[in-house]
Amino acid sequence: MTKLCSLHTIALITALFTVLFLTSCRKEEEMTSPDMHSSADEQEKYAPASYDAGVVQPWYSLMSKLIIESPGHTPPIAAREIGYTGIALYEATVSRGGGHVTLAGQLSGLAPLPPRPGKYLVPTISANAALARIMKSLFGNATAANIARIDSLELALDAVCSASYTSMEVTKSRNYGRDIADAIYAWSSSDGGHQAYLSNFPSSYVPPSGSGYWVPTPPAYSPAMLPYWGSNRAFIPADNSSLINPPPHVAYSTAVGSDFYNAANYVYTTVNGLTQAQKDIATYWADGGGSFTPPGHMIAITAQLVRNKNLNLRDAVILLAKVGIGLNDAGIVCWRAKYDQNLMRPITYIKQNINANWNSYIGTPPFPSFTSGHSTFSAVTCAVLTKRFGPIAFTDSTKMAYGFSAKTCSNFTAASQEAALSRLYGGIHYEFDNKTGYDCGIAISLNLKSLRF
Repeated sequence: MTKLCSLHTIALITALFTVLFLTSCRKEEEMTSPDMHSSADEQEKYAPASYDAGVVQPWYSLMSKLIIESPGHTPPIAAREIGYTGIALYEATVSRGGGHVTLAGQLSGLAPLPPRPGKYLVPTISANAALARIMKSLFGNATAANIARIDSLELALDAVCSASYTSMEVTKSRNYGRDIADAIYAWSSSDGGHQAYLSNFPSSYVPPSGSGYWVPTPPAYSPAMLPYWGSNRAFIPADNSSLINPPPHVAYSTAVGSDFYNAANYVYTTVNGLTQAQKDIATYWADGGGSFTPPGHMIAITAQLVRNKNLNLRDAVILLAKVGIGLNDAGIVCWRAKYDQNLMRPITYIKQNINANWNSYIGTPPFPSFTSGHSTFSAVTCAVLTKRFGPIAFTDSTKMAYGFSAKTCSNFTAASQEAALSRLYGGIHYEFDNKTGYDCGIAISLNLKSLRF
């Protein structure tokens, strides 16, 4: 039986990063033509489980850079891009082989995809081609320098991944990856979020007015961001249902001693008494403007685990797809709640009813309070990661490149709960925003289990 191994190492040095990784190849003495192998040999030779996941690592690193440097790629938009990228990667490498099934017919509106062109598909080549094509499509306003990085990375990885294969295998695998990416991108264009990075603040939206409703917050007093995002098509059909919507928040009241007053006063007193450790938590998980965003942080942690746990290509692709699907739907479910209920932020309530000179520790983002996006994004991610790895301790080193120390967490649930709590410490969410957002993220993860991979 043909034995696959990881022997090639590639060093790619660009203005972006230096990447060293292993890709899978065949031993030189086993490089026979495809038609000389038995059926069993073919199944192993082209099975994604027989390859390491090195090809995906530089692409997910580059996606972080694209989110940071492409204008308008705010958290829900970044979550959408992460979701479609993971689906394209899965469909180009894993689906319809080795007992795995396509997501077409399972995800909302996803029609049958281009047929798999028979045998001899090299999954690393297809993965590389699909990732290059889908990222260039989704990040349509990427800088010229970053477009060049996409092209350079594709060429460098293709050269290594293709080195041990025939021209027929290479061409067929490369074209299949691109065809899948094009089909996924065409599907994405009808979900309601197509090129939303060009218009995060639509002038057509007029927020409701009255007691307890959201108003623009200091210091920028920006208009409402992505007010229609909640009407986008979710990936999981159940997440399009009103059943995923959270219950109403605590009844608004300005009466001293009311439940709402007490919730706002808790934010006020918490921020006024922050310890240095709590300030560090608020800052670490903030992931605000100019960062890779909260969903970008979650997928970066996932990609780090893929590397640290030495997942094979099949397992890595499935995990990245699951987390990406969950993050996309978390953004939709959360933003639907935000604009359905349009609750004012703590800073507005506190300035009006408790202390006019008060300010939050972290700047308040330009959209309603209920529910918390951080809580929703982190909860769905922690549920998927816990399902895959169990309640293990891990060290998050994804922000070291941005000046942070590595953070060790006792388990994924603890990390996600700290991310949610950080928004209370930042002074930008009520405690019930965080709890309800967290519950929504867990609900999305339960719906995710209905999908077959």
